[in-house]
Amino acid sequence: MSHVFPRHTKANPPTAVSGDGCYLIDADGKRYFDGSGGAAVSCLGHSDAEVINAVQDQVAKLAFAHTGFLTSEPAEELADLLIANAPGDLDRVYFVSGGSEATESAIKLARQYHLERGEPQRRHIIARRQSYHGNTLGALAAGGNEWRRQQFAPLLIDISHIAPCYEYVDRAEDESAFDYGQRAAQDLEDEILRLGEDSVMAFMAEPVVGATSGAVPAVEGYFKRIREICDKYGVLLILDEVMCGMGRTGHLFACDADGVAPDILCIAKGLGAGYQPIGAMLCSKQIYQAIEDGSGFFQHGHTYLGHPVATAAALAVVKTMLDRGLVQRSAEMGEKLQSALVQKFGQHPNVGDIRGRGLFRGIELVADRETKTPFDPKLGLAKKIKKAAFEAGLICYPMSGTRDGVHGDHILLAPPFILTDEQIDEIVTKLDLAITQSL
Repeated sequence: MSHVFPRHTKANPPTAVSGDGCYLIDADGKRYFDGSGGAAVSCLGHSDAEVINAVQDQVAKLAFAHTGFLTSEPAEELADLLIANAPGDLDRVYFVSGGSEATESAIKLARQYHLERGEPQRRHIIARRQSYHGNTLGALAAGGNEWRRQQFAPLLIDISHIAPCYEYVDRAEDESAFDYGQRAAQDLEDEILRLGEDSVMAFMAEPVVGATSGAVPAVEGYFKRIREICDKYGVLLILDEVMCGMGRTGHLFACDADGVAPDILCIAKGLGAGYQPIGAMLCSKQIYQAIEDGSGFFQHGHTYLGHPVATAAALAVVKTMLDRGLVQRSAEMGEKLQSALVQKFGQHPNVGDIRGRGLFRGIELVADRETKTPFDPKLGLAKKIKKAAFEAGLICYPMSGTRDGVHGDHILLAPPFILTDEQIDEIVTKLDLAITQSL
């Protein structure tokens, strides 16, 4: 009998024993193509020799040094590399153990920034419905997925949620994509004015919404307008790139596609590519300077900040992405994957939308293409597809509640950047089988 506390007590998953490129192999020898990179994590696959060597070398040299006393060489080098490639005036990197810690840190830093500047009245955060920012209580409060929030609602801080930029569902028939984006962005200014224009500390959003909506990018001009509104009212812009960042969308930082730079940016998942647990919060010179010129102490912290082995792994991951041209490969292979998905499912009676950027793609399933009506949640369609795909040897990321946390189903695909043309065919073939068996 296992003493591991699993994600679901009624599930009995097979045991993974090894990884081979884009495949995971269980104890019975069955191979599964990792079409979602776990949860958009394994961007380099499961057996990259350079990253493995970097981990082994570092753990032999220095396994741990607490940042309350010492820094480490890999943490310093990784911070330099990230900032050299980061958008805008992002200038400092705060290394944590994962995405939830990164977004939690961002929320706290935003609050302390305003305190250091003598604006304690700035206490409100605005985020978007159908967003996901992590599972710690602060991050969960910022997230806008009602199903994930519901049972913990009494424990959550009060955060405002405005409409997402969700063109497939929310754009009017007689409205251009640009005009729709401007209308969606206006919700932010309206909410700032409702709360009090000097009371909002930050707006948090995913450049491409991942798990809860299925690779939904904003339309052109949306984030530029968001940036203008934030600047107008002194609101910090926090971009959560935990899932969509680190090359996943064909840009090292996802926000580059929208031509904007945040004040605070959160990354994780692809930063460590699964070889070590790591995340990071990047902040601007202005924010760091406010802390440095004020108390000098960010009142926050975790035991494994800047962990030497984790940062050594991430340093090797980022170097590998840049040296091998894998960010550009993500963009190119993403277009091939999109074309293959459209060719197979573009006229499918139950596929409403195929979307995304780079190797971050979503398929939204509907009961009726004309009306965009989702399936009845009682059917459990996403669960059926996940199970059928897994049995066929494909790991993908189907989720329900796409529209509002209850209604709607989508499939998220986020394969390793090293996949081949033949493996795109494998994804499509096995996914087609899973959808057919599940409907």
